Amino acid sequence: MPYGASWEEELNLLFQALPPRIAAAAQRESQGRGDLLEVVLDLGREPEARFTDGEAILDRAHVGHADIEYVIQRVGNFGDDNRAGIERTLHRISAIRNRAGEAVGVTCRVGRAVTGTIDIIKDIVVSGQSILLLGPPGIGKTTMLRECARVLSDECGKRVVIVDTSNEIAGDGDIPHPGIGRARRMQVRTPPLQHAVMIEAVENHMPQCIVIDEIGTELEAAAARTIAERGVQLVGTAHGTNLDNLLVNPTLNDLIGGIQTVTLSDEEARRRGTQKSVLERKAPPTFDVLIEIQERDRVAVHAPVAETVDEALRGRVRPPQLRLRGESGQVVTRIDTSATSARQSPFEPAPYPGGGGRGARRSRDRRRRFDVDEYLNAQRREREWGDSPPRGHHPISIFPYGVSRSYLEQSLRELRVPARIQHHVDDADVVFTLKNYYRRHDSPVRAAESSGIPIHVLRSNTVAQIKGALARVYGVEAADPTESALQEALEGISRVQQSGGEVELSPQNSYVRRLQHQLVERHEMSARSTGDEPHRRLVILRPED
Repeated sequence: MPYGASWEEELNLLFQALPPRIAAAAQRESQGRGDLLEVVLDLGREPEARFTDGEAILDRAHVGHADIEYVIQRVGNFGDDNRAGIERTLHRISAIRNRAGEAVGVTCRVGRAVTGTIDIIKDIVVSGQSILLLGPPGIGKTTMLRECARVLSDECGKRVVIVDTSNEIAGDGDIPHPGIGRARRMQVRTPPLQHAVMIEAVENHMPQCIVIDEIGTELEAAAARTIAERGVQLVGTAHGTNLDNLLVNPTLNDLIGGIQTVTLSDEEARRRGTQKSVLERKAPPTFDVLIEIQERDRVAVHAPVAETVDEALRGRVRPPQLRLRGESGQVVTRIDTSATSARQSPFEPAPYPGGGGRGARRSRDRRRRFDVDEYLNAQRREREWGDSPPRGHHPISIFPYGVSRSYLEQSLRELRVPARIQHHVDDADVVFTLKNYYRRHDSPVRAAESSGIPIHVLRSNTVAQIKGALARVYGVEAADPTESALQEALEGISRVQQSGGEVELSPQNSYVRRLQHQLVERHEMSARSTGDEPHRRLVILRPED
């Protein structure tokens, strides 16, 4: 086959590797439907072709051992990752084996070199910044990597080296596919050696850019940091679909700077309005830009990554830049303002434990009547009543500055009061913000004060605090203090489950702490009490491995 073979010739090579009856059916289906993604052969089942718009059965006769052996004999050698290819094509053949090591299934994935796939982010690619691509399987990450390599090597004239662990970027065989342009390709003998080949590439071949697919281990993350520190541009992908996946992944969060626990002084904790132990970024991120591929023509760009991570560790969501490709090919760019309400940071700073035990003010009779079961039932009823009509109040426009929009929406549903959540302070009737934001006197706070808009300052970014502020605004009955304490415990349980760290709750009296203990045990977790009365409080412990 000539070096610059056409797409039809490459697809025919895949069909030639299939049993004749299956190949003929696959050709007929692909001519009628187009965009063939893969052909799947499983022992004892009907052969299947998968397209972008669905699946199709290729033959009613079940696949036998001879059919699978036919494919294996006509493709390249399988590596330790059970992947093979067809020389000078981008097709990937993956095997499924039984316990004896015999192949009982194959997935023949169609590989295409598609130009123009990075037009939507081309300005970022050619800027020299290191880029990390995230997205679900099959969304086109590897196709974009291949096009990045071609653009950087051919159009920008850079020295580009591809670390091709599974021969998926540049194809099988010793001669790389022309889809990578003038970029050079280094193959990896076995997947566990990927990190070593990454270091070898930067030490031996003087690249200006390294392209790497599927960074998935701690060693590979460390190798990527080493490469970035040497001033080499990195373009790669990692396991995960969005930024939150990396933030809570202890193996890969080093790619975006790493996370460490820092103990603050009492004064600094009060100034920030958080507990003394907080999470902070450990180092500069390996990658300058993180791109979430949401659809083939829609991406969310997080840049600079350092600022995005810092905001997330403070419990806030920094809206990404949304880029969409229209029907005529034009690229539309805008700030994704819906991200603040649609997404929630996986980290939530706990309040500074100096507010005293609010539950201690409850009467003895009221305490006896309260029970964890009743509370959980009430929470379930509130979720069921989330769409019930408001209580007759007029809607109030609220601008949350530094306050979680998702928590605000939850609080509005639970109190059943109407409101409009605004994106600009000028459109608001009232502003909700946190102590540290109010003390900094940022521009939204100054604008609200100059316009005479009431500002409600919350001690912490929790549902309990927001519900208390809403109760004051609407003049409805304030939330039960014990219920607020248990709500705080629920939020603490969620934070521990997401981040794996410990969470310290606000001080409570012995009765409320006992209820909190019961709530923690219901979630199969553990907690301990610490401190002296009246500041004794619960610490929810990280789950044991």
